[in-house]
Amino acid sequence: PKQIINKSIATPELLAHILISKYADHQPLYRQHIIYQRSGVNIPDATMADWVGRCGVALEPLVSRLHELLLSEPILHADETPVSIMKNPVKVGGKSLKKGYVWAYLTPQHSSLKAVVYDFAESRRNEHPKAFLDKWHGKLVCDDYSGYKFLFHQGVTEIGCLAHARRKFHELHITGQSIVSIEALTLFRQLYAVEREIDERFEKNTPPIPRDPQIV
Repeated sequence: PKQIINKSIATPELLAHILISKYADHQPLYRQHIIYQRSGVNIPDATMADWVGRCGVALEPLVSRLHELLLSEPILHADETPVSIMKNPVKVGGKSLKKGYVWAYLTPQHSSLKAVVYDFAESRRNEHPKAFLDKWHGKLVCDDYSGYKFLFHQGVTEIGCLAHARRKFHELHITGQSIVSIEALTLFRQLYAVEREIDERFEKNTPPIPRDPQIV
């Protein structure tokens, strides 16, 4: 559209720059305000905050469609990361922060659909993945966080994160607490070698070599 925000002076190019600066380059709006001021342009951060909110509303149909497409995939990856968010009102003499979470849901590396959806929540409770993955019954690649466990009793198949599993054996190895860790790390190296080969063959559009089931 010529104007994303009706009757606004903000062009699509300016709005895109503000959003990318905020979410991709981690430039808060008050800092963007200072940067624009250096160029002789006065855009209050409150105005930019309003624009960001309106852009979010305009992008909602796209996010909904991406969500719909994700739920049509047989395999998904999921992870959550904490973020600091400002409480309202702000305490006098400083900013009062609390912890929120951004949940990321994305398609596998070799999926024909390249998509990721970020879902913000004010807590880490399992109600958030439950709402996002409602009625989905595929395979979920995730860590061992307990918030995902209920899904595995509702038709979702758990695929544990290999990196998290390897980390535990590596910790045992460097502390010398287990000789079994050496054997485990050797098996992980073999699995990673198989993964690299699959990646290379996928790029060349050639089928992977059959492997011993005891290895893979």
